[in-house]
Amino acid sequence: MKQFMAMLNTNENKDPPPTKLLDLAEKLCQDLQSSSSDLEKLVEAMMGCKHKMYFLTNIHIVRACVFVHIHNGQHDTACRLLESCKAEEKEELVKLWHEVHYQRVMKRHQVDFLTPLQKYRCRKRNPPPISLCPGGLKKRNFPEEVRQHLCKFAAEVTTNPNKKQREGLAQQMNLQPTQIYNWFANYRRRQKS
Repeated sequence: MKQFMAMLNTNENKDPPPTKLLDLAEKLCQDLQSSSSDLEKLVEAMMGCKHKMYFLTNIHIVRACVFVHIHNGQHDTACRLLESCKAEEKEELVKLWHEVHYQRVMKRHQVDFLTPLQKYRCRKRNPPPISLCPGGLKKRNFPEEVRQHLCKFAAEVTTNPNKKQREGLAQQMNLQPTQIYNWFANYRRRQKS
C-alpha cells in the first residue's frame, strides 16, 4: 500500500499514468478484499486523483470501488461510477449494477438476502443504463418464427408433448428440451386464463 501511495504521488503529473501503477492498483484491490479499511483508503486515493478514469478501466478496481461504496451506503455514487467507467467487461458491470440495487433493497427492508422473485423485481425496476448495455438488454422471448412454429405444433399436434416430441422440437429449433417444456407449460397456463 505504501509503495502504491508513493508511486501515485510521484506519477501525479504523468498522463497517462504508468502501467506499473495501474497493475499495482489492480493487485492491491484483489489482495485487500478482506480488509475493508485498507481497501477504503486505497479507493479513496484512486478516486481522489486526476487519473481516476484510467483506474476505472480495470474491472477489479471498479469492483473494489463499488463494494466500498455499497459498504458505506453510497448506492447512488456506486451507480454513477458504474455508468461512467470504461471497463470492457460489460456483463460483469451489469452484475455489479444489479448487486448495488439488491443491496439497496436489502438495506431498505432490513433483510440479509433477497428471494429470486425479489431480485427479479429489483432488476425490472432498475434496468442497467445504455452505457452498460450498448446493445440493449437481452430479450427473454423466443424469436417470432420459433413462437409461430410452437403455436402451430400446439394447435395441430398437442399442447402437452411427450419427452420425445420435446426433444425433437428442441433439436429443430436449437433450444434446450427444458425450454420447450417450459414454453408449453406456460402456453397451457395462458390458454386456461
